[in-house]
Amino acid sequence: MIEMVIEQRRRSLGGGLEVGRVLPFAKRRMVGPFVFFDHMGPLDLAAGVDRGVDVRPHPHIGLSTVTYLFAGEMMHRDSVGSELAVRPHEVNWMTAGRGITHSERFEKARAEGDHLHGIQAWVALPTEFEETDPSFSHHEGADLPQWEAAGVRGQLIAGNAYGLTAGVKTHSPLFYAHLDLDGGAKAEIPSGHAERALYVAAGEIEVGGMRYATGQMLVLSAQASHFTAVQPSTIMVLGGEPLGQRFLYWNFVSSSKDRLEQAAADWRAGRMKLPDADDKEFIPLPEDPAPSAPAMS
Repeated sequence: MIEMVIEQRRRSLGGGLEVGRVLPFAKRRMVGPFVFFDHMGPLDLAAGVDRGVDVRPHPHIGLSTVTYLFAGEMMHRDSVGSELAVRPHEVNWMTAGRGITHSERFEKARAEGDHLHGIQAWVALPTEFEETDPSFSHHEGADLPQWEAAGVRGQLIAGNAYGLTAGVKTHSPLFYAHLDLDGGAKAEIPSGHAERALYVAAGEIEVGGMRYATGQMLVLSAQASHFTAVQPSTIMVLGGEPLGQRFLYWNFVSSSKDRLEQAAADWRAGRMKLPDADDKEFIPLPEDPAPSAPAMS
């Protein structure tokens, strides 16, 4: 039932902000179109926290970023003019396409302190949409259907699952959901997708007689149909159809190494527009310009 278990690896983003990186992983670069998966926190940020914890303006191509919080608040600003905070159980969905820049700032935390906990994922775009116009959308309420049954409280973040459809525009078949389970509760795993995974954001679950805990992603076989919470747990359920080979370098994703090199050159030369409301600083290109190993879904 479990093809692979991926343990999060702790990574510092600077300024005291640390994440648990799950995807990409050396032996499993993607799950469906999901090419990047970071677990942020849980982390307490004291009032007056240094601006070094912020994620300064930086670029993307060839993907959609998906920011989803269990707790806390982040302020998003981007080069298409968006300026909006994301709060718990809301979704910021940013499609980079041919190129976008954005920042993520912890302004609420700086003013009054905050408790941050959430997930940031990247969804690779199909080849025909890799150079689409950049865009941003924010979703809450009816856009993100919720349900509750037998000790399971769910919210659909994107795609189609559990007989529901989220209001987020996606570019390929996928599903992404947040489940909170009481201890002993059993939850269904959506079927009908070529690749699927569970991520334990908090708690402990049992699948096929084996137990798995916080910080583990379970890549599932076609036979996996349900799991049980050993204790109160928060689980992300995700998957979709594979897109084929993708190359990754820094914040760029593409089916073409040449396109990655062009994006790196554009950022180095200052040819990518910064957010109007946040254009005084940016993250420079890393020293090594070589594209990373390919990601295969």
